[in-house]
Amino acid sequence: MLWAEVLKAVFPFLEGTDLASCMLVSKQWREIAQDDYLWKCACAKRWPSICKRPSPPTLTYYKLFQTFHKRQQRRTLLPPRLSFNDLEFYIDIWTEERLIFSEVVPGPVLQNGIRVPPPGVCDMLRFHLEGPEYKMTLPVDPRFTIPLSHTVSVSVLVGRKDSNKVACIINKSIFDYIDRTAYRALAFDYLDFSPVYPFVSGIRAWISLLFMDHGSEGVIDVFGIEMDFCDAANSEEEVLWLFDMLDWK
Repeated sequence: MLWAEVLKAVFPFLEGTDLASCMLVSKQWREIAQDDYLWKCACAKRWPSICKRPSPPTLTYYKLFQTFHKRQQRRTLLPPRLSFNDLEFYIDIWTEERLIFSEVVPGPVLQNGIRVPPPGVCDMLRFHLEGPEYKMTLPVDPRFTIPLSHTVSVSVLVGRKDSNKVACIINKSIFDYIDRTAYRALAFDYLDFSPVYPFVSGIRAWISLLFMDHGSEGVIDVFGIEMDFCDAANSEEEVLWLFDMLDWK
C-alpha cells in the first residue's frame, strides 16, 4: 500500500481541477481523492477564510469546490411575458428643433427589420446589418436628408397594447457621434426601470441613423433607423425581458 501513502502525501498539494482529474485514473485513485480533507486543502487555496469554520458550509468541501470553482454557465431564459405583437414604438426625430420624422411603428415592423439593404450601401454598413448582434431596424420611406452641421435629436417611447401603458426608451438625445466609415450617426440614453428592479441600472438604448452619401457636400441621406441594447441584451428574448422591466406609466 506504499503507493496509496504516496498519493495521500501528494494530493493535498494539487489544485482542485487536477485532483478531479486524478479521480478518473482508477477506482483506487478515486477512493483516495474523495477524502474531504483533500478537498478542504483545495478550497483553502481559493477561499482560505471559509475553511476556518469547524465544518464545511455545504455538505462536503468537495461539494463546495464543485459548485463554485468556476462561473456558472449562462442560464436559459424563461419565455418572455411580452411579444413584439404587444408593442408599438413612437419615434420622433428633430433637426434644429424642426420635426423631420415622426412615426408610430408596430413592434413586428421593428422585429422584421431591413431585410435587404438598398443599393449603394457601403460594405462596412452592410456587414454590420448582416452581423450576428441583435438589432431592430426600420426602413425610412420616404428618406430624408440632414446637413451635418445641424443638431439632430431623437425621442423614442414604447407602448403596450395589453395594458395601454407607455415607457420611455430615449428622451430627446442628440446624435453627437457620426461614424463616417460605417455610415451611422449614433445617440443613446439610459433606460429607466421599474422600482421593482432597484439594482438594475446603467443599461443604454442605442439608436442609429443609417445613411448614404447624398452627393452634396456635408449632407447625409438617411435610409434607415436602428435600435439595439447590446450593453445587456443580444437576443430577441433578452430585449423583450428588458422592455418588460421598464418603468411603465
